[in-house]
Amino acid sequence: MIMNDLAAPGLTVDKGLQALLDTVAQDPTGPLAVGVAGPAGHGKTALLAELERIHRRAGIAVRTAAPEPDEPVDPDTVVLVDDAHLLDDARTEALLRLVAGRRHRLVVAHRPWPRSAAFSELVDALRRDGQAVLLTPFTREQTAAHLAATPELGRPADLVDFVHTQTAGVPRDVERLARGLAGAETRTGAMVDPPRSVILEFGPDLDVQPTAVRRLLLAVAAGGALPVSMLGALLGRDPAGVDELIATARAAGLLGADGRLAPIVRRAVATLSPTTERTAVWRRLTELQLARGGAVLPLVRSLLAVGALGDCPAATLAAAADEALADEPAFAAELFAAATAAGRPPNARQALAAALAGDLDDALRLADRLLATAAPPERSEAAVVAATALAHRGHVGRSVELFRWSGTASAAAFAIVGGLATGDPAATTEAPAGDPAGEPPTLHASAARLMANGVRESVTGPPTAALSALVQAAALLEPDGRAALLPDSPAALAALTAVHCGELEIAERVLHRALAAGVGGPLMARRHRLLQAWILMVRGEIHTAGEHLATVTLDGRPLESRDQLFAAAIRMGIGRRNSDLGALKRGWGQALEAVVRHPVDLFTVLPLGELAIAGARLGDLARLEPYLHQARALLDRLGDPPLWSVPLHWSGLHAAILTGEPTIADEHVAALLAAAGHSRYAAVVAAAAESWVEVLRGVVDPTRVEAAARGLHDTGLCWDGARLAGQAAIRTADRRAMTTLLECARALQGRASGGQSGQTPTTGASTARVAGPTQHGLSDREYEVAELVLAGLTYREIGDRLFISAKTVEHHVARMRNRLNCANRTELLALLRTLVADRASDTAGQPWPQRATR
Repeated sequence: MIMNDLAAPGLTVDKGLQALLDTVAQDPTGPLAVGVAGPAGHGKTALLAELERIHRRAGIAVRTAAPEPDEPVDPDTVVLVDDAHLLDDARTEALLRLVAGRRHRLVVAHRPWPRSAAFSELVDALRRDGQAVLLTPFTREQTAAHLAATPELGRPADLVDFVHTQTAGVPRDVERLARGLAGAETRTGAMVDPPRSVILEFGPDLDVQPTAVRRLLLAVAAGGALPVSMLGALLGRDPAGVDELIATARAAGLLGADGRLAPIVRRAVATLSPTTERTAVWRRLTELQLARGGAVLPLVRSLLAVGALGDCPAATLAAAADEALADEPAFAAELFAAATAAGRPPNARQALAAALAGDLDDALRLADRLLATAAPPERSEAAVVAATALAHRGHVGRSVELFRWSGTASAAAFAIVGGLATGDPAATTEAPAGDPAGEPPTLHASAARLMANGVRESVTGPPTAALSALVQAAALLEPDGRAALLPDSPAALAALTAVHCGELEIAERVLHRALAAGVGGPLMARRHRLLQAWILMVRGEIHTAGEHLATVTLDGRPLESRDQLFAAAIRMGIGRRNSDLGALKRGWGQALEAVVRHPVDLFTVLPLGELAIAGARLGDLARLEPYLHQARALLDRLGDPPLWSVPLHWSGLHAAILTGEPTIADEHVAALLAAAGHSRYAAVVAAAAESWVEVLRGVVDPTRVEAAARGLHDTGLCWDGARLAGQAAIRTADRRAMTTLLECARALQGRASGGQSGQTPTTGASTARVAGPTQHGLSDREYEVAELVLAGLTYREIGDRLFISAKTVEHHVARMRNRLNCANRTELLALLRTLVADRASDTAGQPWPQRATR
């Protein structure tokens, strides 16, 4: 739509209205019978002023008042009447006679309300015998055109959006806000609220309104959809009376056609209305909404937006907090706190909101107070909150006690999970008890029972049964799990179980669904994201894992002890896989602190194993030995369940390799071989472990190594598979075997498990290393060239493999020789073999002594 600014200040018109003005300007003496309708502030007066200017410039007389009933009017005089809706019937009928005579030229401007019978007849006559014009709010383009006429403002897009949104395009309000902003220092998107001087300009508009209209505006300012019946009860009017008040407010340009207030008007109504009147209306409104069972959260949000939350009764704040609990637990906690400040005693729901929001300090403080002072039902709910918070902080034993004391079926199931986590053998046979009070089998209760069964199966039964129960439990919570307070989520335990089974795709899907459904609220969201980062790290997608890890703490809240332990293990795992010794040294202190803060339990064996490898890499494994001993003792108490013990033995093997302890490595291999029949994952890891120690002893069977490496890859241990193949390649004297294994290592490093790949092998290898710094000044491409040179390929063959010319390969080799200060090719190859070995593996040193038996 094309807009035009006319000479009259503040007049911005669209093409239709501009056509009318152009017609009058071209033929000022032509026929003219126009009815202009529009609420106050929509430009009626400015339009009449422009018409008066056009006619006077043409030498035509203009009359700006309606004639008396018997007063003659010169046909050559143009009659321009503003606010015609205020005329009495006699003057209205006089205008009607002028229209009916069709000899006079006149323009009648009026509001859509009030409208008497005589005035309705006049409006109909103007529409029938002349032209009807309806003035509407500005479009965004018209707002931009109006602002462009103010030199101090210009028309930046963010300013246009701010003004148009605040005013809903009402021309009077656009003009007011533009004038107020012209002298303001902030004229950009940083503008949040209109200047107070602009708000004060609405005072006269509100003061002239009847009391009932002001009360209506206050009700609408509170927000939410308000039915006529509710407004009637609030204002003491029947439906027809309510409709009349709404029409009056619309005609005054204060209420939009959609029944809403523009933000600037809403702020003015809330700010400028007398405090006693505002408080009375809003209190009564919330009482009516509560009485009819309606939602009060939209009303409370609106009151908060205008800074009037203190006008809410405590009961309203508590009801709004309950409504916000599932989707916005932090906001719910604020509302509960406001209700407490308004005189309502704290309750378990307030502690629940704090816990779901991740504020475990407040949750524990409130729950502990309620445990000591509240009535029995409240004490039971408070015990569940306290137990959950303690579980997240690593005090699982105390958590189990509180869950059992609370007496509900869900809590009994969570107690079993906690008992198994701490290695309590009795928990393997304990079944979730029913609630003596007859707790209904809700989704939450059913999920808790399945959770307990799944964890018990992970210790005593086949991994498939455990994974099935936990995935089912996770699915049960997805429809309505945002307000479910959980010591651990079934999705997290299902993901851990799937990782221990080598079913990473199942783990990824269950975590994705839990995050999408918001299961457990913000309290569990971090755990779910950390496990996603763990899976990415295990797959070898190091850079993406680091990005996921970084998102976990974006909200600025400190991690609880369990999450801190996983985060530290992921950070150290990324550093180890990048061969970034500096990162390992920098993170080791934090990792040890995380281990100390969180007591060893069944569900932290995985990160503990990763930290054991990092500790061995740093030569500081002894500081972790007491915690590893606790983990082994815990597993012994549970009968050494293979699902949980296999990953610990796998980590122990690699720690023993790094510390140069063949005997301990052989013990871990023996344990893995003994558990090989438990699952496909255990069999793959056992075969890979046996192959690994053989490689370290200088026995490289390319076929066995490649099969073991591909087995690791197919179970999700992509980086480990590539590492095994690379380690074997640099330890064999058979050039053909070296070439085969190096190619296998690059292929496994460059594609995701399951055969899905978006990269070529060489590209993937480079991507997998991109997060770590390049050592000795060699680029990733030069490392690729070095690997292929060591494999015995010619420059042409290397060029064909990397899609570069043989001459470029030659230049890469020359640069490496210069950077590494090698006197000849023999010296270069010797040094490159060392560098590639360091890059491909964390291991170093001479082959191990042969085992006495095999």
